[in-house]
Amino acid sequence: MYKGKKVIVVLPAYNAALTLEKTLKEVPMDLVDEVILCDDASKDNTVEKAKSLGIRHIITHEKNKGYGGNQKSLYNKALDLGGDIVIMLHPDYQYTPKLIPTMVNIIGEELYPVVLGSRILGKGALKGGMPLYKYIANRFLTLSQNILISYKLSEYHTGYRAFSGEVLRTINFNENSDDFVFDNEILSQIVYADFHIAEVTCPTKYFEEASSINLPRSIKYGLGVLRVSFQHFFQRLGIVKLDMYKRLDKKSYKVN
Repeated sequence: MYKGKKVIVVLPAYNAALTLEKTLKEVPMDLVDEVILCDDASKDNTVEKAKSLGIRHIITHEKNKGYGGNQKSLYNKALDLGGDIVIMLHPDYQYTPKLIPTMVNIIGEELYPVVLGSRILGKGALKGGMPLYKYIANRFLTLSQNILISYKLSEYHTGYRAFSGEVLRTINFNENSDDFVFDNEILSQIVYADFHIAEVTCPTKYFEEASSINLPRSIKYGLGVLRVSFQHFFQRLGIVKLDMYKRLDKKSYKVN
């Protein structure tokens, strides 16, 4: 709890049994009220590991829904539990949980309603092991997005994110893709809804157990990012009207 605000950490898990305990050990449980894990049909014993570590709220997908589908389940559960500050943390230990207090403070003090952990700020991405082709693609896509979305971020592709409950109750994230491009769709919705975004420098860790997508999936993701950026651009100009940009009633979660 932070100044009366309920803090929830959500963990989108897929084959995370080897890194889950290490991740959870660094979560500041004196600040975090609830931890929710969603297992997206892992092939290892992620669910059993989560239970042994005392995670109370575990969602299991019988069939793999994808990274975006995983997040939808987590955010909907976090809202059902009354989350005021919701932090998405990957359980593969690629992002350090030690930044959670900083992210909670920024949202809890109502400085910004959204916080991203940026791997690009501080120039630590390549030193942390980010593959060169991913770094170059990150920079190209981010430049394109900043132009088309008319916002300025150091990157749109980090998986370390914190949201106020108000943001998640306002944007129509359930309309988004179940794939990796969900991350860019939700940021597009946030910018379009005129919520402002803060960034904090986040160390980068690439190692064997950390999750990553291969080159073909990376290409598909990049094309999806460009699609979302142009959709945002045309929506902003009034050329199209997409359901994903409709604001929701915060109490009923219905589209206005």
